[in-house]
Amino acid sequence: MNEFIRPIEVLLVEDNPGDVRLTQEALKEGRIINHLNVVRDGVEATDYLWRRGKFQDAPRPDLILLDLNLPRKNGSEVLQEIKSDPNLRRIPVMILTTSKAEQDLQQAYDLHANCYIAKPVDLDQFLNVVRSIEHFWFKIVTLPVD
Repeated sequence: MNEFIRPIEVLLVEDNPGDVRLTQEALKEGRIINHLNVVRDGVEATDYLWRRGKFQDAPRPDLILLDLNLPRKNGSEVLQEIKSDPNLRRIPVMILTTSKAEQDLQQAYDLHANCYIAKPVDLDQFLNVVRSIEHFWFKIVTLPVD
């Protein structure tokens, strides 16, 4: 069982405001103390992770929820950069995307994504998916501490 003394830092990389809001609500209802940090595109995601510009004081995420279909830099490019960096590659990256394309799935795992979830279109199912993510990644899995 994973017992964190500090809040779990989650980075959500998502450009859809509705999905951001749903994720925030689902995580807020949970029993695990977490901080959800949101960036809206791939460039902001890499700036956040490498603490550039306005993200100089950004906390290191314990888990990254990454959409594939992002403006400016797509999620696959972000994933490749994360998993290529020895200081970041241990952070679990969960792909949470609308894409059900086999090519996207294969590429995500080739780039060492930790899991791939196609977002359900149904509101209740989406909320259940986020709650399941929280339960699995925050209660069952032992996350690395750097």
